[in-house]
Amino acid sequence: MEILDILLTASFWAAAVRIASPLIFATLGELICERAGVLNLGIEGIMVIGAFAGWMAVYLGAGLWAGVLVAMLAGMLFGLLHATLTVPFGLSQHVVGLGVTLLATASASFAYRISLPEVTSPPKITPFQPFAIPYLSEIPLIGPAVFAQTPLTYLAFALIAVVAFTLYRTPLGLALRAAGENPASVEAQGLSVTAIRMGAVIVGSGLMAVGGAFLTMSAFSSFFFEMVNGRGWICIALVVFGAWRPGKAALGALLFAAFDALQVRLQQTPMGAVVPYQVFLMVPYVLSILALILMSRRAEVPAALMVPFNKGER
Repeated sequence: MEILDILLTASFWAAAVRIASPLIFATLGELICERAGVLNLGIEGIMVIGAFAGWMAVYLGAGLWAGVLVAMLAGMLFGLLHATLTVPFGLSQHVVGLGVTLLATASASFAYRISLPEVTSPPKITPFQPFAIPYLSEIPLIGPAVFAQTPLTYLAFALIAVVAFTLYRTPLGLALRAAGENPASVEAQGLSVTAIRMGAVIVGSGLMAVGGAFLTMSAFSSFFFEMVNGRGWICIALVVFGAWRPGKAALGALLFAAFDALQVRLQQTPMGAVVPYQVFLMVPYVLSILALILMSRRAEVPAALMVPFNKGER
């Protein structure tokens, strides 16, 4: 009964949508990479560097949208590194991805210590403020949950449609999907598999970084190193959960966010006084693993995912 009462409140769903927003950015970024045939395990570190770069830019005087742009450029820079090592040079995507995560995280830590050597607690910025869409925000339950969010949340949900349209309704999307399924056919059409895959990784990494920037510029108002807290790895699982389709992957992000918002509220109920809080913390991850197992059985992995391609080979 307590769970039902929680599920029927607008504040619960507003929190779920807010928690899902950075996951949607990063999941779409990872999906673009994998659709082109490249597994990007650098996502966790790229989210960290995006969170730091966007926050620092605003702290130094840039506008909020300028901070988002800085975060995206930082992510694209590390995406370029990842793409260069894995696509033309054909190095292990697992090793390079983990290396990028370590490098990006260490770079954020180093830049933070250099920029703010005497600071004991992270300075705060003025983040994006919620913007209630007239009339729509007045709809019972749904309105406050969906239509009274920050601009970055609206952007995240708009990108679902943009990415889906691009992938399935444009020649660029067809070429990108072919690069991840049958790169030889792409080369036969006179297109560069290397350019398509590198472009996908760079753009996807930029979206991952914006997901990180959401945390410092929309969800919170300061930067700390534990804030990403494994969200990048969750996004990789969400791509599989969504069978490499933007809409399903975004739905998985919202589902995970709902589990996360639910466990926080359950800790504040009488049940929370009896059950150890660690149990509540692991619930979203356990349920996500179970859902992933069920969904992955029917998922069709891009045929050329993690398969290096050399020009002229068949």
